[in-house]
Amino acid sequence: MQQPSGHTARTNATRLLLALLLLQVSGVTIGDDIPALPASDADEVVPEIVVEAPEPRYVAPTLRDRIGRIWAPVRINGRGPFRLVVDTGSNRSAVTTSVVEALGIVPTAGDTVVMHGVTGTRTVPVIAVDSLVVGDLELYSKRLPVLNDALGGADGVLGTEGLLEMRIYIDFRHDLIRISRSRMQQAAPNFLVIPVKIVKGLLLVANVRIGTLRAKAIIDTGGQTTLANTALRDALARKIRPEDILANEIIGTTLDVQRGDLVVTPNIAIGSLEIKDAYITAGDMHIFQYWKMTQDPALLIGMDVLGQFDTLIIDYARRELQVRLRSRRASGPRAN
Repeated sequence: MQQPSGHTARTNATRLLLALLLLQVSGVTIGDDIPALPASDADEVVPEIVVEAPEPRYVAPTLRDRIGRIWAPVRINGRGPFRLVVDTGSNRSAVTTSVVEALGIVPTAGDTVVMHGVTGTRTVPVIAVDSLVVGDLELYSKRLPVLNDALGGADGVLGTEGLLEMRIYIDFRHDLIRISRSRMQQAAPNFLVIPVKIVKGLLLVANVRIGTLRAKAIIDTGGQTTLANTALRDALARKIRPEDILANEIIGTTLDVQRGDLVVTPNIAIGSLEIKDAYITAGDMHIFQYWKMTQDPALLIGMDVLGQFDTLIIDYARRELQVRLRSRRASGPRAN
């Protein structure tokens, strides 16, 4: 059973900042002005949510000194909304102990589940809820694992359950997220399209090239940093200088810590997008073993890359990502 795969990276702060400064996304020329939201995506009234922190309510972009996040305002049993991290790398939603307390639910003794994260496994309690609702996504009679923490103080993780016919609209510039039923809308002229396949419990997988090397990439909005398996690391070994390898640690939602190598890679091409001078953490991560993705080169593309876009649309029904890059006036890495 695939479980929340979100993770954080811990390394030397100065070197991590350098990595973020080097990360660039290119592929098209972007003008200075970004058009207004389409009426179909701006009309919906988003429910109020109180966040007692100097940060966006729903989506935080990746900047030079901060890796962004995507939060969805989710109502559980009619209560909330609670702020759950949108995690396309997990097929199961989960909540924190604070949400359990707010709902007034007492977990049944002995009712547990094994949770698989990026770095390991952990047995955690589960609770039964009557409903979980956000936008057009409505789930009923669900069992939710209970986490001690959920990626930077969120109230839990929103997995991919029920998203097969859905469309997630994420606007970093306007701090907006919308989850609605897909109408099979084609991408607007100023968007790039990245085809994806849906495998292994609604994982989104894209074909990528890293220099001349071909690999599979999982789109993982729950992960802060981009990860690679050992097959990819070994394939790149002849192209990486020793000074381009730094020690790094990954902390998953199971709170297990796993060591990896932070390496600078050749340019990564995803469709018509190109990521220049990207840093990835490569290692023998548990999640690659769990997904049986150890033999061939594979990546988990996290929010260090995805959070640099102006707008990201994940359309499960169309099997594609629709991406609009930031304008040159926006903060963070420059899009060319």
